[in-house]
Amino acid sequence: MFIPKKGVVLNEPSVVAVSVVENKILAVGTEAKEMVGRTPDTIRVYRPLRDGVIADYRVAQAMLRYFIERTGGSFRFFKPELMIAVPVGITSTEKRAVIGAGMAAGARSVYVVKEPILAAIGAGIPINACSGHLIVDIGGGTSEVAVISLGGIVTWNSIRVAGDAMDFAISDYIKKKYNLAVGEQSAEEIKIRIGTAVPEKEERFFEIRGRDLILGLPRTIKISSNEVCEAVSDVLTDIIQMIKHVLRDTPPELSADIMDKGMILSGGGALMRNIDELIADSTGVPCFVADDPLFCVVKGTGVVLETLDIYKKSIIDKK
Repeated sequence: MFIPKKGVVLNEPSVVAVSVVENKILAVGTEAKEMVGRTPDTIRVYRPLRDGVIADYRVAQAMLRYFIERTGGSFRFFKPELMIAVPVGITSTEKRAVIGAGMAAGARSVYVVKEPILAAIGAGIPINACSGHLIVDIGGGTSEVAVISLGGIVTWNSIRVAGDAMDFAISDYIKKKYNLAVGEQSAEEIKIRIGTAVPEKEERFFEIRGRDLILGLPRTIKISSNEVCEAVSDVLTDIIQMIKHVLRDTPPELSADIMDKGMILSGGGALMRNIDELIADSTGVPCFVADDPLFCVVKGTGVVLETLDIYKKSIIDKK
């Protein structure tokens, strides 16, 4: 969450823990994420956002209200204006759900903006210039590619395969190769610690604990960075195919601009080691990781919020 003049005031996962018996929220964000895979029958942990859109409306609304109350001192007396980043491929029904959840959480008005535009602004790309820029945003639930020129999206593609799919691929690989069950948090930790998009000469290793699927007992194994590379290769192939699809549909003048400037990677997925190298080799287009890729979208949101009048007509859908 970003507040103008204050910057990023909150950076937590969209996870909510709910007590089944009392039907009340026990924890939100980081505290709730620590409970994943560790809860008794009386507590359920929800991920209200899946694949970049709302999967559980009621929980998403409660989570938004919690975050608004936690970050806004003056908001207790004034209803805030909310700007929410959404995937470029969002349907009108999904968009209405986002706007409805924001209004129900206590917002005065809700602006909905497409993520690639915000990621481009946050990465420092001059989106209103008449030259073409290619932005690749690899988030948790979705990966999106857009060619941006004159303040709008010329051509785009979006797939619901991203960081979460990598985590699942890693845990699935360990299950098949080592007969070991590991949780989603452990899989994510492997990805962050030793994940790489291309095989490395000097492998790095990480020790992981899980449950042996044959004996049912706890067991520890060592996994290498090149095994992680093998595990996530199908997910990365899907992302590269999406980028190629957009490059094929790009008008020739803009293609020339993109070859000159290269493409920019943003989102948490851009933090995977050597992912820029893999994409550049596969597409033949230079590829660069944005500064602070994890915060590109939220920084872009901040820029738009601070200069709302400039962007209001061109890129914002409003309720």
